[in-house]
Amino acid sequence: MSDREYEMPDLLDLDEFDEEALKKESEEVLEMRLINGENAVFTRTSGGFLALKYKDKEYDRVGVYLTFPLTNPEEYISVREADEKAKEIGLIQNLKDLKKEEQEMIREQVRLRYFMPVIRKVMDVKDEYGYAYWHVQTDFGTCRFTTHMGGDAVINLSGDRYQITDIDGNRYELPDFYALSVMERKKLDLFI
Repeated sequence: MSDREYEMPDLLDLDEFDEEALKKESEEVLEMRLINGENAVFTRTSGGFLALKYKDKEYDRVGVYLTFPLTNPEEYISVREADEKAKEIGLIQNLKDLKKEEQEMIREQVRLRYFMPVIRKVMDVKDEYGYAYWHVQTDFGTCRFTTHMGGDAVINLSGDRYQITDIDGNRYELPDFYALSVMERKKLDLFI
């Protein structure tokens, strides 16, 4: 075997590497862009989505994401492009920095994204073959769902407050474990 047959390929093609473009992209990612009523206008699209005009750029559709969804839903709301990359456009530092009608549009979008029914009553919970089958009353009506036993299906958020995630990723909130009756709490002994 000769050395010529096993030459290492050139893994880094310097002609295709654009250091300036990489540096510019990195600076854009690290830049903190605060969105407020002075530099942005939110509108509702004909399809019920959220559009944004921010500084000199218009976005036909944007998504809103809470950075602290359970503890601080009114502050540090991430506004992102509505494509598969979801590139961040900027942050709303505080929802009150926007006009009232814009605040309501954003709250509506947040409610849709973070839909989490509140469990008011536990009718039954059965454990079979590694799954828990729940039958509960929520603020949106009666509901049945399935969770995995163990793992992170039931998470303690704080004190007596719990979040339950079913096998499809849907979330339910149990705001106060001790507000349930003694019989309901007994049904949940295995899970909480």
